[in-house]
Amino acid sequence: MFLYGAGGHARVVRDILESQGLKVSGIYDDNLNVAKWMEYEVSHNFHTDDDVIVCIGKAEYRKTVVEKLRQLEIKFGTAVHLSAIVSPFAEIGEGSVLMAGTIVNSGSQIGRHCIINTGAVVEHECLTGDYVHISPNTTLCGGLSIGEGTWIGAGAVVAQGVKIGKWSIIGAGSVVLNDIPDGVVAYGTPCRVIRKLIDTEINRYEKTYQSNDL
Repeated sequence: MFLYGAGGHARVVRDILESQGLKVSGIYDDNLNVAKWMEYEVSHNFHTDDDVIVCIGKAEYRKTVVEKLRQLEIKFGTAVHLSAIVSPFAEIGEGSVLMAGTIVNSGSQIGRHCIINTGAVVEHECLTGDYVHISPNTTLCGGLSIGEGTWIGAGAVVAQGVKIGKWSIIGAGSVVLNDIPDGVVAYGTPCRVIRKLIDTEINRYEKTYQSNDL
């Protein structure tokens, strides 16, 4: 498996792959000042025939990179830690990462290039869009949905049947009892909308990285 992004998230993905008996074949980063990552030499000229996992925590940047790689007809892998419990009746999208101790129950569908972080619980029939980040020890109760690019903070609880929109941020420790719209910051117990995210916040990486060649 080839990794894109030589940061802390890539370290965890490496651990997950090794729990599966897989090895990292190489790593790329667009920061020319990063020459070494663990024992690997970092490539600054992207080329691989292996499946790729984009190891970038920020959903906006992750989406931009994935879309560029798709133009190169790159194939994406997934990483599911050996200690994760995933129902055979759940679906995990390409490029997604499930970290140690995660649980994904029957009927749930995890989108593409999502991060389901350490100890998170995704109960039955939950739907997540692409590029969603579910932080450590979050609990998603059954039958809920989360839109593309939304970040659920650590330890949050989302009640059954709730709908959370696209590109929103739910603060750590929040208890989400009611629907949350697109493009907002919300937190608290019960969770409530604090402010709207302006377009430049949602897309702040896009202009920077779309101009860079792989």
